[in-house]
Amino acid sequence: MTPQEALQKYELAIASQSWASIEPLMHQDVCVTFSDGTYKGLQEVKSAFERNFALIIDEKYKISNVHWAYISNTEAVCLLNFNWKGIIDGELCSGGGRGTSVLIKNNGKWQIITEHLGPNES
Repeated sequence: MTPQEALQKYELAIASQSWASIEPLMHQDVCVTFSDGTYKGLQEVKSAFERNFALIIDEKYKISNVHWAYISNTEAVCLLNFNWKGIIDGELCSGGGRGTSVLIKNNGKWQIITEHLGPNES
């Protein structure tokens, strides 16, 4: 699997709202920054994802405008845009922003070691 394929798999995993699909794509020392904070380690990241999944019903998640800033045999860095929509408290909601993902090759598998998601530029 290439880093590009791993990112595509990650997009589908998020859209499935299943941590079991996301977890194999995350390094055990993963750090993720969302708008509400930074989560360190697999357990904290799992809790953050599951909290979002419980909040947003029938979420649709898309990644676009991916720019691979660096790719080697063991590391890859990309910049991206993300968009989501779903139902929160019975109302259709949506959002999006931009992000940076860093992947490393760990035991022959590409995994996300860090991801930083934030708002689009104003």
